[in-house]
Amino acid sequence: MSFSHPVLACLLAGSVAALAPSVQADDPLPLAPVKSAAAEDGERVDPMRPTRLTAAERDKLYEQAGRDAERLEQQAIQLRRLTKLLRPTVVHIGATKPLSRPRNGRVTQEEAGSGVIATVADRTVVITNRHVVHRADLDDIAIRLDDGRELRPVRSWSDAATDIAVLQIKAPDLQPARLAGGDSVQIGDTVLAIGSPFGLAHSITLGIVSAKGRRDLELGEGTVKFQDFIQTDAAINPGNSGGPLVNLRGEVVGLNTAIASNSGGSEGIGFAIPISMVMFVARQLVENGSVARAYLGVSLDKDFRQQAAHRLGMVRSIGARVESLIRNSPADAAGIRPDDVILEYDGTPVEDDDHLLSLVSTTPVDATIELVIFRDRQRLTLRMPVAARKDFENAAK
Repeated sequence: MSFSHPVLACLLAGSVAALAPSVQADDPLPLAPVKSAAAEDGERVDPMRPTRLTAAERDKLYEQAGRDAERLEQQAIQLRRLTKLLRPTVVHIGATKPLSRPRNGRVTQEEAGSGVIATVADRTVVITNRHVVHRADLDDIAIRLDDGRELRPVRSWSDAATDIAVLQIKAPDLQPARLAGGDSVQIGDTVLAIGSPFGLAHSITLGIVSAKGRRDLELGEGTVKFQDFIQTDAAINPGNSGGPLVNLRGEVVGLNTAIASNSGGSEGIGFAIPISMVMFVARQLVENGSVARAYLGVSLDKDFRQQAAHRLGMVRSIGARVESLIRNSPADAAGIRPDDVILEYDGTPVEDDDHLLSLVSTTPVDATIELVIFRDRQRLTLRMPVAARKDFENAAK
């Protein structure tokens, strides 16, 4: 009998030898016992032993970690509370749309997105992005609630210029979300994004507001004209479109709309429409069926830079420079001139031409506003009523 494992061979040979009454001449010689290295070299030493924690030290650290965890767990408790509050207010939307160009025998495509339940003009609606439901018939739009119910909208409205859509729904026990007032959200605020990324309904991600006032994004077919996006690093992926961006009070501060990505997935740069713009559009859609926007009647310099600012006597380029005016427009009647720089619009400092366009777009058409302008190296204040954009756009056609 032979063994390939030396330790195993040693043990078995010793057992056989103990049973034999004597050693015969033709028997194999018994193996010498294996000596312990520790017996020759002394007991081995752990060189790291002085740096290791004792049992008492470990117990003390566990106690400290527990106390610190209590403080951190307060945030986790708040997030769990928000999840319980918000999940019933968020819906998954599936829409079947006709393909503009049928391919491979297919004439329709499936679109998935998200939405948030809200009360607008005494109606219960789902607010979402227009691109989620655009070109889909009402019967081809499925709204799935958190409790598993599936509804069809009874009516829909949309606004291409902001990518906002509103779907009226009717069902018992619907839970509208609470909306934040104004634009109170600030850079650095903690926010949650809720929606259906990749069809995974009612997923929640956490992040912060990383920037505000993003207004030069190239979205879709370029139809999103009025932009004033909140930027967040809360993970937003395909399917999140139309879902809410929420603050730590459980209030909706924005409508998740787009991502900047090279891979098609979240890279920490997502964009949401501010709730003030969302509600300005949603109320008018529900009440009037369309959105009426204010109009000043100025053409603005999109390339207002340092050189032009210095020519006008300004230290730096800020605000929106007027290039020309539309005859008989509100700005013309108020006495605004070419080369005037609009510094403030109704109390809000104007950053650039896109910012001014955004401010005007969310002004009621019957409002009278105050402008602060820079002219001849001085600040001047003008008051003027605005007009309805559609009146001038129709006249120009």
